[in-house]
Amino acid sequence: VHRNSDACHSYWCLGPETGCGSSDDAKRVMRREKNRIAAQKSRMRQTQKADTLHLESEELEKVNAALRKEVKQLTEEKKHLSSILSSHEPQFSECRLSAQPEPVEVVRVAKHNIATPS
Repeated sequence: VHRNSDACHSYWCLGPETGCGSSDDAKRVMRREKNRIAAQKSRMRQTQKADTLHLESEELEKVNAALRKEVKQLTEEKKHLSSILSSHEPQFSECRLSAQPEPVEVVRVAKHNIATPS
């Protein structure tokens, strides 16, 4: 007894006398084998893609961690430099008050029209 399942109908086939032949069986076996191989290739591609994405994710996590560490260091450096600047600000204001420039006198020179002989 053979089972024949086409897209249109499904029924049991008792042998070659009912229309089911070995060529149909061979086609079905070949189709199943091709489908099995295609499914296997598809699963392999999916696995490779997942592995690639996983590696990329790990690499990005490392880069992200390094950048966060750099941001933290730069923030600490900024705080340190700001505190140094704050401690020197009173001295700068004293220097600005004592070292004010002398006022400059602006002298304007008027232009004179001098007649030239023609």
